[in-house]
Amino acid sequence: MFKRIGLMIAALLFAGIASAADAPAAAATPAAPNWQEGTNYFLVDPPQATASGDKIEVLEVFSYACPHCAHFQPYAEQMKQSLPAYAHFDYMPAVFNASWEPFARAYYAAQSMGVVDKTHQALFDALHRDHIPLRSIDDLAGFYAEHGVDRAKFLATASSFEVDSKLQRSMDIVKNDGIDGTPSIVVDGKYRVTGASAGGYPQMIELVDWLVKKEHDSRGKVAVGAPKPAKKK
Repeated sequence: MFKRIGLMIAALLFAGIASAADAPAAAATPAAPNWQEGTNYFLVDPPQATASGDKIEVLEVFSYACPHCAHFQPYAEQMKQSLPAYAHFDYMPAVFNASWEPFARAYYAAQSMGVVDKTHQALFDALHRDHIPLRSIDDLAGFYAEHGVDRAKFLATASSFEVDSKLQRSMDIVKNDGIDGTPSIVVDGKYRVTGASAGGYPQMIELVDWLVKKEHDSRGKVAVGAPKPAKKK
């Protein structure tokens, strides 16, 4: 009887080993994507100045008028949350035609008044989910008023010199960075990425994370190789 039990145990062990050998290799950790310059991301030449100080800037170029940007917004939020402490995420509205200018002015006015966090997603929803006809700066002033913003102050801010200057800077960056569509991501004024170049919005998050680390590592190498200051005598 004991001999029979021993044979049964041996058979079961052999079957387990065979099953493990036949298991598909999909459980192995997949190799990291082989991101290619000129295909998946593009160099900005020459590199442009950023507004993030010592942190690596991750800049989304967008428009509230752009339906693709509305679709991308949850991914942008995910990208923002996934960045390391040494990187900073920011938005910059683009103006590719006259109809987009009121939305750029609205963003900068909301930014100046400190209400972007509570109105950013809400404006995308109003335009692309609820299809509310918000086309002029007056229409947009009504939207912001519904979210607790003083209408007169909003209109004054949207037409201020401060917003005019930011709008001009945005136009310059779009031109200098070679941006021809939204949403686009510019990493530290050096690398430009789109959903199409990355292969989709989820892949865009992975690629931006990779470029941020690449830039961080590059800065470290420069710091290590930099000449040490001469000691004072």
